[in-house]
Amino acid sequence: MAKTRTRGLRRTYSRVVPGASGRVLVVDDNKVIRQLIKVNLELEGFEVVTANDGAECLDVVHRVCPDVITLDVVMPRLDGFATAAQLRADPRTRDLPLAIVSACTQYEVEAGIEAGVDAFLAKPFEPAELVRVVRRLAERKDRRERKGAPAGRGRG
Repeated sequence: MAKTRTRGLRRTYSRVVPGASGRVLVVDDNKVIRQLIKVNLELEGFEVVTANDGAECLDVVHRVCPDVITLDVVMPRLDGFATAAQLRADPRTRDLPLAIVSACTQYEVEAGIEAGVDAFLAKPFEPAELVRVVRRLAERKDRRERKGAPAGRGRG
């Protein structure tokens, strides 16, 4: 008889990582994709926090204070577009850089732009491209904060 383990839903919070390149909130309902993104970003010095869907993202975003958020589009409870729109509507998160990591169909790109998304990365993605996109968004936010200007939204 095979052993099985069951685990209740648990939220993943990261610890503070000295010298990290920035904190990224990775939002995807697929555990394998979340882990793939997490590992690739951590290997490049990012601190990574994960959420299972958009509703959990909105629940944790103010506690973890990410520098960048990656969002899948198709998720239960709250999809990536609705999550992005709610983040943009909140004055505390409206300037957070957002990247969609999804199939990136023409519809998804248009809907993402409408929701205020800053960058798009098509699945399946190359890990190096994921790192480039996240690093570019984190650096843009950092430059704006050092200049004292709000981290406005650009397309990237």
